[in-house]
Amino acid sequence: MTPIEGARIVLGVTGGIAAYKAAELTSRLVQAGADVTVVMTESAQRFVAPLTFETLSRRPVVTDLWERAITREPAHIGLAEWADLLVIAPATANCLGKLANGLADDMLSCLALAVKTPPLLAPAMNDRMVKHPAVKANLSLLKKRGCVIIGPARGRLASGKTGTGRLTDIDAIIAAIESALKLQQST
Repeated sequence: MTPIEGARIVLGVTGGIAAYKAAELTSRLVQAGADVTVVMTESAQRFVAPLTFETLSRRPVVTDLWERAITREPAHIGLAEWADLLVIAPATANCLGKLANGLADDMLSCLALAVKTPPLLAPAMNDRMVKHPAVKANLSLLKKRGCVIIGPARGRLASGKTGTGRLTDIDAIIAAIESALKLQQST
């Protein structure tokens, strides 16, 4: 049995062009035996429709902090209690800034503050954004707080340029998820 089999994973999808790659990640995690609930930011929904993730995960997609929860708890608390791991892929500069500064103004940012273990973050953005001192500082701070940072990778960007900013390869993200889950299971 792999660490992913039977794991309850919340996949946060933020609003960057790499959001379409999160569909493949969802599919691969489900095929590996995980229960995946997708939480999408408003911006993510401009790139990929929630129906895509609902179909691939076979679970409702959470898009709004104010949706009624299945439990009596607020939705973000109930989901935080349910999740074994929160993975945010892609994690935009905006998302990283919110997490680093404890800002919670949507479902995903509230959930990220409430989960039991630090999230696994897969940044993806333009190479100039990755190099910005604020983004670098946010990534450093999040790593110090225990977040697992995977990427970003170097390659062709949406701008047509080559640089560091691509979402890390799905296989590498899955390997990081397996490692995080193994670590949890051993403690």
